[in-house]
Amino acid sequence: MSYFDTSSPNAKRIPVTLLTGFLGSGKTTLLNQLVQQSSMSRALVIINEFGEIGLDHQLFTASTDGEQIELSNGCICCSIRTDLAQTLRDAVWRFSREGQRQFDRLIIETTGLADPAPIVHTLMSEAKVARHYALDGIVTVMDAASGSTTLDRHEEALRQAAMADLLLITKQDVASTDQLEALRQRLAAINPSATQTLLDYGHIEANALLGLGIDDMSTRRADIQRWLGEAATHTATPHAPTLSPGALFARVDSAEVQTGMSPAAPLPDPNRHDDHIRAHCFVFERPIKAARLEAWLSLITSLMGHDMLRIKGMLDIEGRERPLVIHGVQHLFHPPVELEAWPGDERFSRLVFITRDIPRETLEMTLGDFLGG
Repeated sequence: MSYFDTSSPNAKRIPVTLLTGFLGSGKTTLLNQLVQQSSMSRALVIINEFGEIGLDHQLFTASTDGEQIELSNGCICCSIRTDLAQTLRDAVWRFSREGQRQFDRLIIETTGLADPAPIVHTLMSEAKVARHYALDGIVTVMDAASGSTTLDRHEEALRQAAMADLLLITKQDVASTDQLEALRQRLAAINPSATQTLLDYGHIEANALLGLGIDDMSTRRADIQRWLGEAATHTATPHAPTLSPGALFARVDSAEVQTGMSPAAPLPDPNRHDDHIRAHCFVFERPIKAARLEAWLSLITSLMGHDMLRIKGMLDIEGRERPLVIHGVQHLFHPPVELEAWPGDERFSRLVFITRDIPRETLEMTLGDFLGG
């Protein structure tokens, strides 16, 4: 299927929230209070545990109306991915009464060791799963006190932070001001397009976790700006030099991405472990030929798919009047969404890449080769 083909049927699917975060970050505490809220009363919860004896499901208190499934004795992202796919396929009929499905939303709480990418892959690539479910957002919980150390030591935590749509920071009451500020700056460098929210003793309104994906954004233009993160950064300043013939695209460094942090705040140490995972943002100042961009996306995802953690874009495609939103995870792409109108007054394309060990120069060089003519 073409990255830019909007002809595919877009039937209403069950929104899925992927709740992740490293061991001890506070996922179960968060989930317990979420499912007590009325907006989650018809949510189905899948809890993944690692090890022969599961504990998290015993600590989890389901709401009166909600349902719970436990996937145990394996990590959801690797050894029991087939179990997850089967569970998702079965849930549609298993939790139905008299032909009516008894849940309207799905929450998957992963083990703290899970890499989100294979789980998202299951949601998107399994035909019988993708027919019924749509990823609504990846929510990652970070511990304010130990989060920076965790990012130093564990690749899984880095990938969880890098792929998040929403970063929830817990335990600020036991963290120092310096620890909290250092973690926020570091998360902003790893994933500048994710919203950061400080939790008060693990509490947040459930609605803040909903509607993070693109399936329902066709008329919500302001949400696209937030989803891209860097949408407000493109201005005619010395920080956006022309890189290709005809000013086809301008450079927007990850350090310049809109993050909500103070502009005077020092940047994180570039020699930290998270130097492997980076956000790269590009702005295209002229309409793009769809065939050229599609050829380029096919090339980089086939060669670098495993390390291309997420791709987000709002595109001005030549011959189209309305903007097209694309979203990819590794080498898979969601069906594109066409917006009703351009957000703001400026009409230009934006592409955001979150990558592991892919130099920005590689993206710049290949972009110029494909699109600069």
